[in-house]
Amino acid sequence: MNQPRPLPLGDVRVVELGQLLAGPFCGQLLGDFGAEVIKVEDPRNGDPMRQWGREKPYGKSLWWPVVARNKKSVTCDLRQEEGQDLVRRLVRQSDVLLENFRPGTLERWHLSPDELWEINPRLIVTRVTGFGQTGPYAARAGFGSIGEAMGGIRYVTGSAHEPPSRAGISLGDSLAALHATLGTLIALHERQRSGRGQVVDAAIYESVLAMMESMLPEWQLSGYQRERTGPVLPNVAPSNVYPTRGGDAVLIAANQDSVFARLAGVMGRPGLATDERYATHSARGEYMQELDALIAEWTAGLDADELLETLHRAGVPAGRIYRAKDMFEDPHFAARDAIVSLADPTHGRIAMQNVFPKLSASPGAVRSVGPALGASNDDIYRGLLGLGEDELRRLSAAGVI
Repeated sequence: MNQPRPLPLGDVRVVELGQLLAGPFCGQLLGDFGAEVIKVEDPRNGDPMRQWGREKPYGKSLWWPVVARNKKSVTCDLRQEEGQDLVRRLVRQSDVLLENFRPGTLERWHLSPDELWEINPRLIVTRVTGFGQTGPYAARAGFGSIGEAMGGIRYVTGSAHEPPSRAGISLGDSLAALHATLGTLIALHERQRSGRGQVVDAAIYESVLAMMESMLPEWQLSGYQRERTGPVLPNVAPSNVYPTRGGDAVLIAANQDSVFARLAGVMGRPGLATDERYATHSARGEYMQELDALIAEWTAGLDADELLETLHRAGVPAGRIYRAKDMFEDPHFAARDAIVSLADPTHGRIAMQNVFPKLSASPGAVRSVGPALGASNDDIYRGLLGLGEDELRRLSAAGVI
């Protein structure tokens, strides 16, 4: 009988103190690849993510099963000294402490990195905040939306004739979580050489700023300020959404010289690729509007399926703009198991995105949906920490767990 393949982070234990999204998404990513993530929640209400989300069948969040997947939940009141002591006992046997409270909160609870390193000098302390642990804004409340605004992405998102817009997801929080995950893995790797832990300081606004391409030198060296440009990028053409005969929209990205030549060929207008207005990347950017009009005139005469098949045969990148419904129906998503379905005690089965990226020798896996509040109290407090029945009963009566 084949034994299950060990997961790559199966020897890493994470104590997750954060809530909402920026910290917990980092915990989700680490858990996806096998880390034992012990999520510490307030005994009364738990993480607010248990209630977040627009759709709530049976009164339950559909976000929680995703962001808390592969985790264990224990209850612990961090504002009580005995709750703080439980965290210290957990940290003694863990590799990572993950939190996304305001700077100074752990210090107020006597759980600062320096104090925790006295217990476990190998501990990685991953801290996700709006503005980082230092600087004049560090103490400010900082949600993901504020980080998106200050990091620059809000200003360039949307139509030129409308106020700055946002993506329909929590982009800033997710980017901060990705950087926090990257930093945690780097710190774990470095610990193999030094034997010491360190702080991973992930700020939301900096995580957004990291994605802003050449925006800073454009302003510094040429005084060029990027503006909102709707569905296109300035001076990158053709790369836009085009109409079809049936009313569906298709995105075509043919901005590279050789790809544009292939597009011009399937349009029946190969001369466009040598026309001085369109022959180079810079020229196409300058004449973007008239080039888009030429392409739109051609695409409007074809059904979406016919257009896509023509473009794919020619090696021109193109695709529909998907909604969730389209993802469930797409054979490529199915072939790569991009969506998984798991047993869920509330909904029977629940679908969610799989683990990415895919590793050929040591892939991650979604093993369980987000747990009930305190579902692992017995496993962790009795099994891992060795608390006795009397102490567990006393801590529960005092509201500590």
